[in-house]
Amino acid sequence: MTHRHAQRLSRRTTLGLLFAAAAGVMAAGMPAAAQAQAKAEVRIGYQKYGTLTLLKGRGTLEKRLAEQGVGVKWTEFPAGPVLLEGLNVGSIDFGTVGEAPPIFAQAAGANLVYVGNEPASPASEAIVVPKGSGLRTLADLKGKKIALNKGSNVHYLLLKALEKAGVAYADIRPVFLPPADARAAFERGSVDAWAIWDPFLAAAEKQLGARVLSDGKGLVANYQFYLASRTYAEKNPEILRIVLDEVAKVDDWGRNNPDEVATILSAQTGLGKDVVALAASRYAYGVKPVSVDVIASQQRVADAFSSLKLIPKPIVVKDALLPARQLATSTK
Repeated sequence: MTHRHAQRLSRRTTLGLLFAAAAGVMAAGMPAAAQAQAKAEVRIGYQKYGTLTLLKGRGTLEKRLAEQGVGVKWTEFPAGPVLLEGLNVGSIDFGTVGEAPPIFAQAAGANLVYVGNEPASPASEAIVVPKGSGLRTLADLKGKKIALNKGSNVHYLLLKALEKAGVAYADIRPVFLPPADARAAFERGSVDAWAIWDPFLAAAEKQLGARVLSDGKGLVANYQFYLASRTYAEKNPEILRIVLDEVAKVDDWGRNNPDEVATILSAQTGLGKDVVALAASRYAYGVKPVSVDVIASQQRVADAFSSLKLIPKPIVVKDALLPARQLATSTK
């Protein structure tokens, strides 16, 4: 068996596990009219990172779904929290975010479901300081202003970094800003550090000479999650299966074509090829069903935010799984 054939079989098996059971259970409990109902368009939220940006750039999903009479509408969001707000209010059906946004969204009552994730990518986020900064260790963050997007993946990175350094969260001064505003604050020196993800991280390194104080290695997993509104997932399991199948194909392609990946990402993001090449070198490719271990990791994220009262109530992460997949699949 060739390596490429094995990849195809692996992808088919993974995606079959992901949606075959869910589709069967949902269809059994739904009237025929509801089963037949499928939107003529899937609305996808994406950010300036990850496989969805590549998928949009390659245009393969549009071709695949056109065969089903389904269109694709892409909407860019600056960060995960606002993307999931869009999912919750019904302006998109499907999207990708990091670890923390689904926790905040679920705690706020968003009716979303996890439908897959990319492998851990801890080096794709970091806490950075200006190149001339005197801050050398995580312990030096005590009392300092740190820019970050509230409720984003780097919010959890910051918690774990402070914990490692023995610095209480109450002893730093978080400055909640979206990436563009945070970069401006970082450049003019109105914050001491910035917790940020790729490709904004790579841009800060390449364009500003920002120095990494700590990335996520040894601190966080930094999974990239695919989520859908529960209503859309229940009514359109086959469309979501096709979307994730195309994501898996782009993962396979991207892993083996780094230069072409950088070309597409540069065109899609407007960032220099050197910047996106650095960001892409830290990607982790290979969409999978959300496993027992990944949900346990997400529960630890939720518990950390709950213990600091950064979310309004404790949550049970597995409540945001499709009913037919209540932790039935492990990737181990």
